[in-house]
Amino acid sequence: MSYQDILYDVEDGIATVTMNRPDRLNAFSKAMVEELIDVIDVTDADDAVRAVIFTGAGRGFCAGADLSAGAKTFDKSERPSTDSIEALRDGGGRVTLRFYESKKPLIAAVNGPAVGIGMTMQLPMDFRIASTEARFGMVFTRRGVVMEACSSWFLPRVVGIAQAMEWVMSGRVFPADEALAGGLVSRVVAPDELLPAARAIAREIADNTSGVSVAMCRHMMWKMLGADHPMEAHKLDSRGMRDMGQLPDAHEGIQSFLEKRPGNYSMKPSTEMPDVFPWWEERKFE
Repeated sequence: MSYQDILYDVEDGIATVTMNRPDRLNAFSKAMVEELIDVIDVTDADDAVRAVIFTGAGRGFCAGADLSAGAKTFDKSERPSTDSIEALRDGGGRVTLRFYESKKPLIAAVNGPAVGIGMTMQLPMDFRIASTEARFGMVFTRRGVVMEACSSWFLPRVVGIAQAMEWVMSGRVFPADEALAGGLVSRVVAPDELLPAARAIAREIADNTSGVSVAMCRHMMWKMLGADHPMEAHKLDSRGMRDMGQLPDAHEGIQSFLEKRPGNYSMKPSTEMPDVFPWWEERKFE
């Protein structure tokens, strides 16, 4: 798939996805929906990619939905009618659900304004780092609409219900230091330090870990956010240790530690996940 509104680059095992509509502060477009979904298909299929960084071209990360259609931007009543339930789906939700299912760790490098979908698309990412120039906002109540991109599920789990309520109910835009205090981002850095900081995280993962282990642990933590008892984690941990312990990456991980050398992990997340994966049933939009 050729990309219109994003740029995709891979260097030394680290993929960088850049939302590329700088003249509109990278406002979210219909093309961007399909391209962001496709790019995760690409990174999941490429075992050379160990981590994925998302950022924005120019001075914005993503300024939210493209409002060029004016007052009826979100009004579907005048669009061609269809009986397809897929036509009802929120584009941002399709994107965040695909991010949620990624086998690779996702890193948001938030370089500027990130409001609406620009903020909610980050929620299923595993690391969020902000520039001092970043601004965030759950602005939906100020636009007379509702939260989207599955953010009513993600946001309270990421920052807690009290902080989520404050940001959503007020709809205000807030600075990077408030995002840090509220637990949305893990650090705030100077603009010229943002991408190096994101790449340092990606490099640490790429150079030292098993891609299969990373994919397993990523899904274990995200999926367990919906579990109703720690026994569910115990059952999964036990099966995961049983399956992983007999595989080459576990043997290499122990041997390299004993020999005091870096691990050389050979297993491919695209084709060699353990038998226990996936352990969940795919949810359908109904």
